[in-house]
Amino acid sequence: MQMNRIAMPLLVIMGMSEIDWQRQSPCYLIGDPGILGMPVWIKRDDLLHPQISGNKFRKLKYPLQALKHDAVRHGQRPCLVTMGGIWSNHLHATAYAAALSGYASVGLVRGVEGMTSATLEDCRAQGMQIHFVDRMTYRTLRDDPAVWPGLAGLAPDTEAVWLPEGGSAPSALHGVAELIDELPFIPDSIVVACGTAATMAGLLAGLKGRGRVTGIAVLNNAEYLHGEVARLLCQAGYPAYTNYQLHTNYHHGGYAKVTPSLRQFCDAFTVQSGVPVEPVYTGKALYALRELVHAGYFGVNERVLMLHTGGLQGGRGSLVTLS
Repeated sequence: MQMNRIAMPLLVIMGMSEIDWQRQSPCYLIGDPGILGMPVWIKRDDLLHPQISGNKFRKLKYPLQALKHDAVRHGQRPCLVTMGGIWSNHLHATAYAAALSGYASVGLVRGVEGMTSATLEDCRAQGMQIHFVDRMTYRTLRDDPAVWPGLAGLAPDTEAVWLPEGGSAPSALHGVAELIDELPFIPDSIVVACGTAATMAGLLAGLKGRGRVTGIAVLNNAEYLHGEVARLLCQAGYPAYTNYQLHTNYHHGGYAKVTPSLRQFCDAFTVQSGVPVEPVYTGKALYALRELVHAGYFGVNERVLMLHTGGLQGGRGSLVTLS
């Protein structure tokens, strides 16, 4: 099967050397302690790709490479099927990745017919078919992804591949783990926003027991993410690393909810550092990082690295602001 020409930019990027990835996603010191309370290194994964952003790019790397191999072997045009909300970074990244790879795509979206967003319009413009599912069906998809073929509206002979919510398949951990080898040193602590915990699990896999990961849950009632970390590491073939701490009190009211203080912090951080952030993921993690610094969580000489996981497009959403 001949790959579509528009697939080349994505395939070339995914096959880049470690040095090229370092250039694409720089790591540098934010040295002014007045910004976060102490000097902090930042890894700019938001710069990996203009649309397939941050950790989503890393999570998609190996599933897409495997799919490319199968597509060439079978001579078929695959279809990526996945799920998400109307502002989902994963839906957005998958739609662009599919288009660049010459694949079809379907998004199973939590909502009702007629709902729209800038994210969904971007997805449709890239050729993604959108099918809305109610909340109960969406929860079923989380627990039993085997039901997706009946919801995607695909022809029986379609060569389709399922990508779970957030792109958090076990193979996604391999792409995230590679990040550690791009760093100029092994940090004492890596701070990262946690939605599905796959990125945190991938960082643990890459660290191989060194340092620790400080995960900031961006949704409430997130204690279950401990189980997700263990499950993903096991399914991806890694040891049961436990050198991490999950902080569940910095969600600011829940997923995609913000407080005035969080908004003010994100705006100030962007101005002071020159690094754009949104309040859904990285903004919450940075806010928590600053609070943890002031609480004495980090040692005086500890080398702390913040992972910018991208997802700036999701900041376009009409987020719920809590008083």
